Amino acid sequence: MNAKKAHQSGTGSAYFIVEETEKPRSHVLAVLVDNQPGVLARVIGLFSGRGYNIESLTVSETSHDKHLSRITVVSSGTLHVLDQIKKQLERMVPVHRVIDLTLIAELKGYEKPLERELAMVKVAGKGENRVEAMRLADAFRAQVIDASTEHFTFEITGRISKVEQFIAIMEPLGLVEVCRTGVAAVSRGKDGM
Repeated sequence: MNAKKAHQSGTGSAYFIVEETEKPRSHVLAVLVDNQPGVLARVIGLFSGRGYNIESLTVSETSHDKHLSRITVVSSGTLHVLDQIKKQLERMVPVHRVIDLTLIAELKGYEKPLERELAMVKVAGKGENRVEAMRLADAFRAQVIDASTEHFTFEITGRISKVEQFIAIMEPLGLVEVCRTGVAAVSRGKDGM
C-alpha cells in the first residue's frame, strides 16, 4: 500500500501518512519511569503495538528514594518513526523523560552514546581447546567466574562488538551457553538525564 492510498484509507496511524525514504537504523532510547507494576509492559506494548522490534532491553531501579527506574531500549526505525515513538512514550503517565541517546551523541559529534554490555559465556572443553579458551579470555579481559576440569564460565563486559566477537571466537572451542544483559547506555559529557 503506498503512502497516498494509506492516507486516503484513514488508517489513523502517522506512520503511513508520509512515505519514508530514509533507511531504518538502530537507536538507543533511555526512558525514566515510575517503578510500578505494569509500567514496563505498557512501555514495551507501545513498540510491539506498532510492529517495531526491540533489539535490546534493560531495566533497573535507579533511585530507591524516588522509586524511579530507567529503561534502555535499542530499536530500529527511521528518525520520523523513532520521534513518534518518543512523543507517544512522553505522553504516558508513568514516564518522566525520554531521551534518544543516539541522536544526542550525533549532535555532539560522536557516532554513538557510551554503550556497554555484560555477558556470561560458558565453554566446555579439554586439552588444547581449554588452553586456547583461557588464552583468548585473557586477551579479551574476560574473568573466570566458574570453572571445573571440563568447563569455564567467563564474564565479559564491554562494547557490544567486543562481546559479540568474544562469543564468535569461543564457538569453535566448545561454546555451550551465553547469557547477555542487553545494552546499558549513557550520553557522553557532563549532563545527565
